[in-house]
Amino acid sequence: MPRTVAVEPGPPRTALLQVRVFDGRALTGPRTVVIDAGVVSPSTDTSGARLVDGTGTTLLPGLIDAHVHLHGPDTLAALASHGVTTALDMATWPPGLLASLRRIPHLTDIRSAGTPAVGDGGPHARVPGMSRDAVVRCPRQAGEFVAAQVSAGADYIKIVAEAPGEGGPDRDTLDALVAAARTHGRKTVVHAATTGAYLMALDAGADFITHIPLDRPLDAAEAARMAAQGQVCVPTLSMMQGTAAARGAAPAFRNAVRSVAVLRDAGVPILAGTDANAQPGAPFQVEHGASIHRELELLVAAGLTPAEALRSATVLPARHFGLDDRGSVAPGLRADLLLVDGNPLADIRATRALRHIWCAGVEQVPAV
Repeated sequence: MPRTVAVEPGPPRTALLQVRVFDGRALTGPRTVVIDAGVVSPSTDTSGARLVDGTGTTLLPGLIDAHVHLHGPDTLAALASHGVTTALDMATWPPGLLASLRRIPHLTDIRSAGTPAVGDGGPHARVPGMSRDAVVRCPRQAGEFVAAQVSAGADYIKIVAEAPGEGGPDRDTLDALVAAARTHGRKTVVHAATTGAYLMALDAGADFITHIPLDRPLDAAEAARMAAQGQVCVPTLSMMQGTAAARGAAPAFRNAVRSVAVLRDAGVPILAGTDANAQPGAPFQVEHGASIHRELELLVAAGLTPAEALRSATVLPARHFGLDDRGSVAPGLRADLLLVDGNPLADIRATRALRHIWCAGVEQVPAV
């Protein structure tokens, strides 16, 4: 007699009716979108599906936060409840903690750098609990560090640059880390919160530069060079605004805003990342999940159109981080979806009006 195997039921078929869909550029007319087996179905057949009336709503791809720090399952739940269906983690250690957060069913999906590379004398080396394995003192250690992170499952390599003389990896070490990452087929994300560090990241050819200087705006020539080199910016305006205020230097945030406008005008791809964290000793603790909506609003205030801001949290991070199965509402892609009231292309604040959220077809409870 054949053995009966219990199969856990998948997410139910759901049909979203009369929704206008953000297609990466504009909104479509009202249409039907069906979620089936965790993906967007190529069919609009609604038979047997749970029906959701989407009249007056906008359907968005799930939001991708391109700079977070993870601390446990509660972090993922907070992200999911605010519509962040994918999170790009920029440093979580030890490896066991990170491994426990990968591929948790029905919550925010993650990619991660694992342990970051830091200099021996910089402020990040003094972050409470920072692994000593993070310290890279010279170019000779770069290959060993990168190989260890790749072996541990790092999806990309995170490097913390400081201004020259402030204790981060020196220029030769930074160059060696970027080169070693390329040897292993990994992209590099370089933290650069000052102009000096930013220029080092430009010189090293980092794939992504995260944060934006507070000390002065980037100029048009620097932005043009970044665009020509194919580099991508994750400005984390939420973090930069909080850091400037915490230092009693709120006017310095205008430099960051100006830099984003200059980069946008130069054609540099800009990704939405918040630097959400609950790390003791961080310059500012940014709330997980809720901050992505603030980040979109800050990007619009800096000169992006609402459509560009939405692209910065959907199609662009998916494209630049090689996440080919998400970032758009299209047949066969993961059903990472947000249904919001109103039209965020007319008012970006509409992304906060969350009605329904799905992570790979599994519905989440939106945050109140």
